[in-house]
Amino acid sequence: MKLMYSGKTKDVFQNPSGTYTLKLKDDATGRDGVFDPGENAVGLCIEGLGKESLKLTAYFFELLTENGIPHHFISHDVESASMEVVPNKLFGEGLEFLCRLKADGSFIKRYGSYASFGSDLGCLVETTLKDDFRQDPPITQDTLAVLGIMTPREYECCKEFTKKAAGIIAQDLKTKNLSLHDIKFEFGTKDDCVMLIDEISAGCMRVYKDGKKVAPMDLGKLVLQSP
Repeated sequence: MKLMYSGKTKDVFQNPSGTYTLKLKDDATGRDGVFDPGENAVGLCIEGLGKESLKLTAYFFELLTENGIPHHFISHDVESASMEVVPNKLFGEGLEFLCRLKADGSFIKRYGSYASFGSDLGCLVETTLKDDFRQDPPITQDTLAVLGIMTPREYECCKEFTKKAAGIIAQDLKTKNLSLHDIKFEFGTKDDCVMLIDEISAGCMRVYKDGKKVAPMDLGKLVLQSP
């Protein structure tokens, strides 16, 4: 395998067959040793997180397959904390589509005069550039089109998949007495078809149980071991 990219929470390798392997790390985003999926820097290392993230990712991708949402996931190996995926082309240098069901995190910081923690937001979709240097700035559909990053059709497709995927995952979590506040997805294209990429784990979402935020190592246990 050839190392193509080393990121904050995963390494990306190209396989001889043409597929890619994502190897998930135990590193997590946060600040001052506190986990926060909204941060742009590694804030702590949690032993075993890579394997737990992979288990959740495989579970959610299989759930999305059942509901007809295209994605890059092929297979996974828990022991190596890695998954094989379909190669794809990013939009620009990468975008994140956030679906906000409840007000939390940076949304409160920006709009605290109009929304309080836990306010119902429906399935509000926001888009940000993946740009650590500029703190992942929000970007509009019009700006994406003007800059040649994404066409209006591609944007609407990603927005639709974001809402649908978030709804499916939120409903699944609800059956386990868990509340999804927000979740972020990434997308790419293969043969001009949009697909969901990257991982879907605790590092991508804020989940609560009985009013308390679920820790990243606990989420998998609650989701995967529930009847």
